Amino acid sequence: MDNIQKEKDELIEIFGIHFESLYQIPPLAGRIIGLLIVDGCKSGLTFETLVEKLCASKSSISTNLNLLLKMEKINYFTKVGDRKKYFKSANLSDRLSNYLKFLESENFITDKILQYREKTASCSEEKCNLENIKSYKKHLQEVEKSLLQTIAEFKKIETLNQSNK
Repeated sequence: MDNIQKEKDELIEIFGIHFESLYQIPPLAGRIIGLLIVDGCKSGLTFETLVEKLCASKSSISTNLNLLLKMEKINYFTKVGDRKKYFKSANLSDRLSNYLKFLESENFITDKILQYREKTASCSEEKCNLENIKSYKKHLQEVEKSLLQTIAEFKKIETLNQSNK
């Protein structure tokens, strides 16, 4: 095995472990995303290619593809005159948009505890907790602003890439 192939295999495995941990998904699902990022970014990968490259059964690949499609971590497209589906990882802008959903939830609950703590803080520990919550709220706002800017940049790049095809 040459060095580039070895590096590619290691990268797919690293992505697989990362996504398995991040999304709480089966190891094969994580490897599918990793393989699609490393090998499928240009033209996508077919079901048959995934079965071959990951040395997994058709049913295992199918089950994990359906899970990833449902979770919106991957998508597929077809080509005119070709009955096959071509799978690709979700665009970075889409993946980051999922973090925005998390931030919205985090902001909601942080606002609730902030309102509660502002009314009830009576001891030094609760006042310290209130200051921590205020600081965390500020952090959430900064992260959200940065994330929105990054998503906008990725969308511009993705739109440009689509128009160059």
